[in-house]
Amino acid sequence: MMGEAAGCCSRGARAAITRKGIIGIARSWIGTPYHHQASAKGVGTDCLGLLRGICREVYGREPQKVPHYPYDWSTKKSDEALITAASCHFDTLPFEQMGGGDILIFRLRRGAAAQHLGIAVEGNRLIHAVERYGCVEVPLSEAWRRRMSAVFAFRGIK
Repeated sequence: MMGEAAGCCSRGARAAITRKGIIGIARSWIGTPYHHQASAKGVGTDCLGLLRGICREVYGREPQKVPHYPYDWSTKKSDEALITAASCHFDTLPFEQMGGGDILIFRLRRGAAAQHLGIAVEGNRLIHAVERYGCVEVPLSEAWRRRMSAVFAFRGIK
């Protein structure tokens, strides 16, 4: 989600996709093995690849071309590339308005930039891709909530 914007996520979604539809798409990725920089359902994905794949299904293409990024691509808090890119393509929400189908961005270490994301599911759950486990649905625990840095909604979704 870094680099020059292509603007796809500012356009309307295909055929009236809903928040439940977003969750359904995200759940269809569950079981996909973890693979850094990948975005192929059933083959391999990382957390950003999951979002890229959902965008392809919802909007017909990815929001922008993603350049190569190393595992530690964003370690300084001043380098908020993920949040900056997300704010170009999705609608920012206050934490208290978070709902199923929204994009949650996390800061994994204090003082580091946000560099992990997942999709919120009703009932305080989270779908995300994690090294060693692949794409999974887990409780949105207090530990995850403390790490939340931003919440975004897909544009054009009801």
